[in-house]
Amino acid sequence: MADRRAEGFFKGEVLTYAYLLLYIALSSGQIFFNKWVLSSKEINFPYPLALTLLHMIFSSILCFILIKVFKVLKIEEGMSAEMYATSVIPIGATFAMTLWLGNTAYLYISVAFAQMLKAIMPVAVFVLGVAAGLELMSCRMLLIMSVISFGVLVASYGEINISWIGVVYQMGGVVGEALRLIFMEILVKRKGLKLNPISIMYYVSPCSALCLLIPWIFLEKPKMEERESWNFPPVILVLNSLCTFALNLSVFLVITHTSALTIRVAGVVKDWVVVLLSALLFADVKLTVINLFGYGIAIAGVVAYNNHKLKKEASRRSPNDSDQLESIPMVTSSSSNK
Repeated sequence: MADRRAEGFFKGEVLTYAYLLLYIALSSGQIFFNKWVLSSKEINFPYPLALTLLHMIFSSILCFILIKVFKVLKIEEGMSAEMYATSVIPIGATFAMTLWLGNTAYLYISVAFAQMLKAIMPVAVFVLGVAAGLELMSCRMLLIMSVISFGVLVASYGEINISWIGVVYQMGGVVGEALRLIFMEILVKRKGLKLNPISIMYYVSPCSALCLLIPWIFLEKPKMEERESWNFPPVILVLNSLCTFALNLSVFLVITHTSALTIRVAGVVKDWVVVLLSALLFADVKLTVINLFGYGIAIAGVVAYNNHKLKKEASRRSPNDSDQLESIPMVTSSSSNK
């Protein structure tokens, strides 16, 4: 009996680590894949809006087939028209903004530097949370935000070939993601609707596709019609879109089989993997000691921020312990920041 339990525990541990490795591999791979598609001379497809739009259309169709046709995946019921209009549309719009601006940044800055700039995310979320009344300023949080900001500033100072246009696009993507998290807190969690990553894809992808279609018609469609020299093989397109869908599925598996702490630790590991591997894969990445030192400081702040959030969420779930910790409503972090 004990042997069977030990064997079951071992299998469970192996499966958990397999899901984590899958998440890290897919998350890192998707970033590199997008960078290659947008900047490689072989494909010559510098159209981030079009690429993101294709991802959202593909996810919408695949989710519909798996959920409604084959019924392989299940989604939470209870989504009304009013809920969709007031919750899903704002989330879909800010998600589209995040992906569009984040992918556009890859045309101007390296993958490593873009990843370093993303470390400022907790600061954006906290500032917007304070403005929305979801967060309260405290000395501890102010210190954590200062550490993260200082680390990103040092990493930026160490960047050799900095492009301020790329920085603006990346910061715009960060603000979009922070807004999405704020909307998730205000419009979804407080209305009692709990959505897993699969449900979010099913509801949000069509809305995001529509939000991307409008600017694509005016900004990129004329350029694509004029140029006509880009080459995007259907096989590469399908593989790129499948990788995006598989990434969201891996997030669902990791969340289902692990804890919130585990997914956040995996996210930090993924960030370092992307920064270090990008130096080996892309010629435009030139990491300096100042880059890595500043990024290390920022990541230390992000770890402290995640730990602070976990304690707050635990205090909200445990009424008996609420008097030991500050009862500040915290926004929920997301693994959709690809």
